[in-house]
Amino acid sequence: MTSPNLLILYVENALESARFYKTIFGAAPLIQSPGFVSLRFDNGLGLGLWATSSPEFVSGGTGHRGEIAIVVDDDAQIDRLHEEWSAAGVAIEQPPFTAAFGRTFVALDPDGHRIRVCPPDK
Repeated sequence: MTSPNLLILYVENALESARFYKTIFGAAPLIQSPGFVSLRFDNGLGLGLWATSSPEFVSGGTGHRGEIAIVVDDDAQIDRLHEEWSAAGVAIEQPPFTAAFGRTFVALDPDGHRIRVCPPDK
């Protein structure tokens, strides 16, 4: 079976976005150029940040239609991440609340991509 192992976000400034993701995830870039930055996390997932101003970028789509989700073990971790990210100046779109699936909050990256922190599916 083939499994996805890389997410790519379209961003205005790849280097600025890389600094943001390094702040919240602690991952240093593997590849870094003005037009594209690649990060890899301990779990093997990669995140590509592709600048829409790059000459290699071509897309007819617009807008943000998804979220990056970070599944954590318990409500205390959710609240701790919210506090840490807020203190680091990360924009919070939805502060912690309890949804149908459990406690959650949503942060925004510099381009408005949603980053949800939530509990595992049960």
